[in-house]
Amino acid sequence: MMTTTLAAWMTTLRHQLHAHPELALQEVATTALIKQTLTELNIRLVDYPGETGVVAEIGHGAPIIALRADIDALPIQEDNELSFRSTIPGRMHACGHDFHTAALLGERDY
Repeated sequence: MMTTTLAAWMTTLRHQLHAHPELALQEVATTALIKQTLTELNIRLVDYPGETGVVAEIGHGAPIIALRADIDALPIQEDNELSFRSTIPGRMHACGHDFHTAALLGERDY
């Protein structure tokens, strides 16, 4: 993992997700990035039959707490000059799922 502050790490991850939006059930690259990040954080991935989406476990035993974040983007053209704006015409994270995913991956006080 990078040797930056948690906030900077999460911001970088959010910008990466924002710049590469994928529509629902097409989030193959997003899923790969999440799996790579969890692996780098030494978090166990659980077998999941779908091509998109990730299930992971932190710790073991009870209690069990489920955390969830959507990862899909919307079919909307992003019209701004942000350095991390969508690189894919007609798609953007206007919904905040890029932030939700980065925030959930950044929660690592376990």
